[in-house]
Amino acid sequence: MSDQAKRPVKITETILRDAHQSLIATRMTTEQMLPIIDKMDKVGYHAVECWGGATFDASLRFLKEDPWERLRKLRAGFKNTKLQMLFRGQNILGYRHYADDVVEYFVQKSISNGIDIIRIFDALNDLRNLECAVKAANKEKGHAQVAISYTLGDAYTTEFYIDMAKRIEEMGANSICLKDMAGLLVPYEATNLITALKSAVSIPIDLHTHYTSGVAAMTYMKAVEAGCDIIDTAMSPFAMGTSQPATEVMVETFKGTPYDTGYDQQLLAEIADYFRPMRDKALETGLLNPKVMGVDIKTLLYQVPGGMLSNLVSQLKEQKAEDKYYDVLREIPRVRKDFGEPPLVTPSSQIVGTQAVLNVIAGERYKMVTKETKAVLSGEYGRTVKPFDPDVQKKVIGDTKPITCRPADLLKPELKTIEKEMEQWKEQDEDVLSYALFPQVATEFFKYRQAQKTKVDLSAADTQNKAYPV
Repeated sequence: MSDQAKRPVKITETILRDAHQSLIATRMTTEQMLPIIDKMDKVGYHAVECWGGATFDASLRFLKEDPWERLRKLRAGFKNTKLQMLFRGQNILGYRHYADDVVEYFVQKSISNGIDIIRIFDALNDLRNLECAVKAANKEKGHAQVAISYTLGDAYTTEFYIDMAKRIEEMGANSICLKDMAGLLVPYEATNLITALKSAVSIPIDLHTHYTSGVAAMTYMKAVEAGCDIIDTAMSPFAMGTSQPATEVMVETFKGTPYDTGYDQQLLAEIADYFRPMRDKALETGLLNPKVMGVDIKTLLYQVPGGMLSNLVSQLKEQKAEDKYYDVLREIPRVRKDFGEPPLVTPSSQIVGTQAVLNVIAGERYKMVTKETKAVLSGEYGRTVKPFDPDVQKKVIGDTKPITCRPADLLKPELKTIEKEMEQWKEQDEDVLSYALFPQVATEFFKYRQAQKTKVDLSAADTQNKAYPV
């Protein structure tokens, strides 16, 4: 095989972020990660995704860890590998839109603490909500990867994706990620789409999918053959199910082909051996539910992400209306159409799902509406691919004038106010950002951190008193 024919596929490893977020509710601790970094650093990964997404919230809320400290420790350990994070555009890692000064400061601090690649996405695919983060990443000399949330529907033609990719390249992104959060991209469609995107733009294309619907590994294979540059995979103990295809399987699949990664399977096996007991313990304690390990074919039938389906079931249980399950499944696409056909990804999936439940239970559509439904139809989250249904919009928001500009244009700078509000807790600059995103959760963590320090100081004083009797 001539060197000319070689086009090794690059791999982004997700075990330190999306894999454990998808399978064990983001509960892997920093201490569990650190001992294996040295081996992971020798693989030759394109990048290791290890931060952002739900890791920030889960670290503060459940693990009583400082997410910034985790990032610094990972950076110190990964000497040769790029570190990547997931960033929700103007929402950062939270659930509302933040002012530009907060977005800029968060990007600056992420990069200065060790992030190389920032994958930036918006739940509505509204590129206006990504501009600020992309500019900030470029300013800080980081790699801005802009993600297109992949979904199906009348509006989502190949032309739509081509147009979006071109606009992303013009925006100054360094690469594009096709982010298929629900596992909806099937193999031959991947061939068509990647071929079209590769001929439209010159920056690298990364494909990210989940195994939920059972087609992900085949989709990766066809995508790579069509010219996809990077794929996201997870080490086998935390692969498959609602996570990504297994790293070792994809490495073996492309061995001896023009796409050969050249990774050492022996080294990968040692890394897998390290994570396997964690998986076994998670199964034993119930943290890893075997249900999320299988194929959920409803994902392809109803185009609804797995996590959204389980939410629906619990909402219907609470209302004692489990018999309405299929009515709600039929109502979801109708609500989604009313809302301008947004991709079903956090937070739009929760908003559409809850509204579908209310429509079915009330027996009249939009008789009861959530404040989030009002916010979507008022334009507070941004612009959808298609216009909202005018009758539904009128019924929900009445004569309220909807926002048509970029939502963050209406937000005043808020960093100074936030800093003043939390100054009693500030031990490092980054604490301001933790508080900005999750005020209550961060405050609880700061109290915990202070209590731990007091404990250490007291025991140190105690030891000194014993050592030097007065």
